[in-house]
Amino acid sequence: MRKVSQAIYDRIDNAVYNVQSDQWWQPESAWYQMLVSFNPARVGYAKKKLLAELKIDPKATVALEVGCGGGFLTEEIARMGFATTGVDPSERSVRVAADHARQSGLDIRYRTGAGESLPFEDRSFDAVFCCDVLEHVRDLPKVISEISRVLKPEGVFYYDTLNRTWASLLGAIKIGQVWKPWAFFPPNLHVWRMFIKPGEMKSLLRQNSLEWREHRGMMPNVPIPRLLGYLRKRAKGEWTYGELAGRVRMIESRITAVMYMGYAVKKYPSGADAGPKQLEGSDG
Repeated sequence: MRKVSQAIYDRIDNAVYNVQSDQWWQPESAWYQMLVSFNPARVGYAKKKLLAELKIDPKATVALEVGCGGGFLTEEIARMGFATTGVDPSERSVRVAADHARQSGLDIRYRTGAGESLPFEDRSFDAVFCCDVLEHVRDLPKVISEISRVLKPEGVFYYDTLNRTWASLLGAIKIGQVWKPWAFFPPNLHVWRMFIKPGEMKSLLRQNSLEWREHRGMMPNVPIPRLLGYLRKRAKGEWTYGELAGRVRMIESRITAVMYMGYAVKKYPSGADAGPKQLEGSDG
């Protein structure tokens, strides 16, 4: 998989994360859904795989979140016990994240920087998290390369992203941001051509000494007809974003057609100690 063309990349509005950065932690903002509706599934899966199955001790582990935004997931990583750093290209979002961490009594380091050129030394982290980010970058191969570079051998890369299928075109693009009776995100927040198929992700991981272990899907906790009714109420102004988020949660699923999450482990250099053997995964 190659980096996307400039013409395709110009269609995505990544500036929205900067312009609206002061709204990250406001319950009535669209971004609040990421905290309430998406984080429980992400964090639950991360705890199950990293802590319960891989037996990682977070108190002895240094973690990085790439594309931290306002710090929703970063704070959850810190609460797991990791020594945590967040990095994001938006200076305003990083300031919001740092201010909120201080107010919450969390010791988190924040840096400004892009995924294509992470401002850290080689082998700096035991774990790297990257959620709701990979489908926004122009040079995905470079981002994966950089993540591998800053990971220590046997370090874990945890991620989620959107699959490039007809289901995601309908759900994430048309319903999510184009069709006004239901849209809950700004237009051009995502570009379907930039979504990543699981096979493409696995290939990029393999090319960068990252051993893929598993993919699991995410889906709403309510049936689609009911979900559409909820979205309609929000779009008509009958419900706020906070009320919508209080009723809809993403849950782990075997279905990866729209969204999926997964993890990979950094291989030891050729000829080096192979380290402890890990569990085999499946594509769900």
